[in-house]
Amino acid sequence: MLKHTDIWTAIDRLARENGLTTSGLARRSGLDPTTFNRSKRVTRDGKARWPSTESIAKILDATGVSFRHFVGLIGPGHNNHDGRTLPLAKLRELQTGTPFDLGGRPNGSQWDAITLPDMADPHAFAVEICGTEMEPVYHDGDIVIASPSAKPRRGDRIVIQLADGSLQLVRLLRQTARHIEIQSLVDGQGQSTVTTDGVSLLARILASVNAG
Repeated sequence: MLKHTDIWTAIDRLARENGLTTSGLARRSGLDPTTFNRSKRVTRDGKARWPSTESIAKILDATGVSFRHFVGLIGPGHNNHDGRTLPLAKLRELQTGTPFDLGGRPNGSQWDAITLPDMADPHAFAVEICGTEMEPVYHDGDIVIASPSAKPRRGDRIVIQLADGSLQLVRLLRQTARHIEIQSLVDGQGQSTVTTDGVSLLARILASVNAG
């Protein structure tokens, strides 16, 4: 049976998964920043107050995740994801070979593993930054968590791999049925357009872990 606390816990976890507070999650979703405050979870007379289906629909749309993903964050069953092992590879090692299968999932011997909490997405993977080429956005040793199943939105940071095998961490400017416009993360200046059939992987960056 679905419990009141399960739904609120899932909202809390979804916010953390996206590097947000619950107020930040509400704001990104076009809701009042206090929508998910703890004071809003019970009425003045102590009765449980449930979030509306509309507010849940809005946070799913804002974070680009499915309802199935949200359900995966609910209740004790989510403990299966606590301390979950994610595939991990160094950025430079993803520039050669075929590190992803046709579904955008990690594939090949270059993948190691890392254990991270609160990551329910079964398709998420981790990329370790090497060197200083991504500074000041990312530093040597930083780890970026990305998901090919999370729908990217304009302005999101993404991992993109072109059909020729080259892989980049960039910002998504615009995506249509035929073209994808991207921008350099480093200087915020370099922009380019690629065709969708020339992209073999597009994964939204969900979070990053700083080195050290």
